[in-house]
Amino acid sequence: MSKEQIEILQQALEKEKAARKQAEKKLETKTAEFLKANQKLKKTNKELEELFLSRDTQLQGVFESIVEPYIIMDLAGNIMKMNEAAVAMFDFKNTKEDCNLNSILHPSETTRVLESYQILYKEGQLTNFTLKIITRKKRHILIQINANIIYDKGKPVAAQGIVRDITQEKANEEQLLESKNRLSTLVNNLDNGVLLEDENHRIISSNKKFTELFSLGVPPEELQGLSNIEVFKQKSHLLTKPEAFLNNIQSISQKKETVFSEVIEFKNGKILELNYLPIAQANQSKGSLWTFKDITLIRTYLKRLEIEQQKYYSIISNINLGLIEVDTENVILMVNDSFLSMTGYKEEELVGIKGKNLLPIKEDLDLVKKKLEERKKGKIESYELRIKNKQGEIRYWMASGAPNYDLEGNITGSIGVYYDITEIKKLQNQKENLLLKLEKRNEELQEYAHIVSHDLKSPLRSVSALVSWLKEDNKGKLDNASIQNFSLIESTVEKMEQLITDILEYSSIGSEEIEKSDVNINTVVTDLIQMLFIPEHISVNVLSKLPIIKGNKTKLQQLFQNLISNAVKFIDKEVGIIDINVKELSTHYKFCIKDNGIGIEKKFHHKIFRIFNTLNKSEDSTGIGLSIVKKIVELHEGKIWLESEPNIGTTFYFTLKKQ
Repeated sequence: MSKEQIEILQQALEKEKAARKQAEKKLETKTAEFLKANQKLKKTNKELEELFLSRDTQLQGVFESIVEPYIIMDLAGNIMKMNEAAVAMFDFKNTKEDCNLNSILHPSETTRVLESYQILYKEGQLTNFTLKIITRKKRHILIQINANIIYDKGKPVAAQGIVRDITQEKANEEQLLESKNRLSTLVNNLDNGVLLEDENHRIISSNKKFTELFSLGVPPEELQGLSNIEVFKQKSHLLTKPEAFLNNIQSISQKKETVFSEVIEFKNGKILELNYLPIAQANQSKGSLWTFKDITLIRTYLKRLEIEQQKYYSIISNINLGLIEVDTENVILMVNDSFLSMTGYKEEELVGIKGKNLLPIKEDLDLVKKKLEERKKGKIESYELRIKNKQGEIRYWMASGAPNYDLEGNITGSIGVYYDITEIKKLQNQKENLLLKLEKRNEELQEYAHIVSHDLKSPLRSVSALVSWLKEDNKGKLDNASIQNFSLIESTVEKMEQLITDILEYSSIGSEEIEKSDVNINTVVTDLIQMLFIPEHISVNVLSKLPIIKGNKTKLQQLFQNLISNAVKFIDKEVGIIDINVKELSTHYKFCIKDNGIGIEKKFHHKIFRIFNTLNKSEDSTGIGLSIVKKIVELHEGKIWLESEPNIGTTFYFTLKKQ
C-alpha cells in the first residue's frame, strides 16, 4: 500500500471516529431530555391515573376483549396498565408491576427505540415496528409493535398498543428463506434443464442448464413471465422435427397428464429426454414442471451396445462351440444353435429342464455335480465330459463354465461352453496306439541294429584276420602291388567297421531317456584338445570361458569332438586356426566353432547334416558324423546351423538349453 493510500485511509478513519463521537453525544443529549421529561411526566401520573380510573369501566371492557398482549404507557415509556397476555410475554409478576419499557430493551436497540418515539409523536401511530427485548427471565425475543397516541383535550398524554411475539415467526421465515435459497442453488446447479410454469403456462422460473440445452443465450431470469411456447419457438429450427415438437408441447400443456422419457432430437445430433409433471392443489391446476436431460451419450452408448449385442449374438449363434446358460438350480435358460446341433435336440426340448439330468452319462453325473458346486463358488476350469445325444450316441465334450452375476454381484447361475472333441479323442486313441506300435518297432529296430552290427562285424574281423595271416604267411614273397592291395583291403575293412559303429551310434541316440547332470563345457573342451591329434600348424583357441550346462556328458563330449575333429580334418592352410566361443541367451547358450579350412559352398549347406552325405570323399569319413552332431544338439533342445565360404572357412553355430 502506498503512502498516499495510507494517508487517505487514516483520514477516513478519523472522520468515522468523529462521526461516531458526535452520534454518541447526540444520543446522550436525547437520553437526558427523555429522563428530564420522564421526571416531569411522573408528576402528572396521578392526574393520568385519575383520568383512567374515571374511564375504568370502559377500559376494562377493552382489556377483556383483547387477546394479544396490550399495554398503556406514558410518553416516557413507563407502563401504566397491561393485560395478562403482556404479563406472560414479558415475564412480569402481575399487571400492576412498575416497569419502564426501556429497561427491557436489548442494548443494541437503544437508537431504534428513540426513532420509534419520534415516529409515534410525529405521526400519532406506529405500525409493525420490530424490537429485540430481554424479558425478566432473560429470554431474548423479537416483538412487533402496533401503537397509537392517546390524547386528552388534543394533548398527547400516553400511548397504547398491541405487542406480538414474532420470534418463532421470524425464525420460520428465515428458515424458509434459507431453504428457498438452497433449493434455488440446487435447481441452478442441476444437470437437468428445469422449467417451472404457472397455470397459464407462464414461466415462473428456470435454470441455467435449460437455457444451455436450448441454446437460448440469455440468463434464466429473462424468461420469467414468457409463455413456454414463445420460448420453444425461438429455437425450434434447431430440431429435426420442429413442427411436431411444438404440437407435442401444446398437446402436453392442454392434457396436463404426466409424461416421462419423451425424446427430442436436434439436427446436430444432440438428444434430450423430456419429462412433464402437472402440479395441482385441491383439484385445481397450479402450474407444471418440465425437465430436460441430455441423453446424447446414453443413447449413443445404448445404440452401440445394441450393435455389439447383435454382433455377439450373431457370433454366439454361429460359433462352433455349444453355449448354454442355466440358473442356480441348473435349469436351462438359453442354448445356441451349435449346442442344439451337438445334442440333436430342439430348443423347446431343452429350455426349462435340468441339463444335468438329460445329457451326461450316468458315470459322469457325480463329476458334473461337483463342477456345478465349484462354479457356484466362483471357480472356473475346463474338464472332459461324456454325454449321450438324442440319437443315443456317446460323445466326448471339452466343458468350460463360469458363474453368471447380477448387478449386485450375486451369482444368478452359470454359463457353459462346450466343444465336441469326439473326433479328436478318436485321433488321440489312434495316436496312442500308433505310439505304442512305434515304441515296439523302435525296440525291434534297436535290437535288430545290434544284431546286424554284431553279424556284420564278425565276418569283417574274419576278413581282417585272414589278410593278416596271408601277409604273415607270405612275408617276403609278395610284391609291392600285392602288399598295396592287402593294405587297401585292411583299410576298407576298417572303414566298414567304423561305418557300422557310426550307424549303431546314430540309431541309439534319442532311443532312450538320457541321464543329465551339470557338465562343465570348459573342462570337456580342454580335455578334448589334449586328447585329440591336432597337427602342430593348427591352433585351437577358446575365446571365452565356457559355461556349465545341464546335459549328458558323453553326448556333449561326442558333439564337440566331432566338430573339432571335422574342423581339423578340412583345414588346408599352412597356419590353421580353430576358434571356440559362446554367448549367453535367455534360455540357451549359443556356441560357435570357427575354422579357416576349405569352406563349403552355400548350395550344399542343407545337405551336410543328412546321414551318409559327405562333400569331400575321405578314407576316414563315413558321412554320419554331422548327423550325429545334429541329433545330440536336438537332444539338448537346441538347433545347429552354419555359415561358410569356399577357401575362407566355416563356422558352426549351435544352441544348448541351460537347464
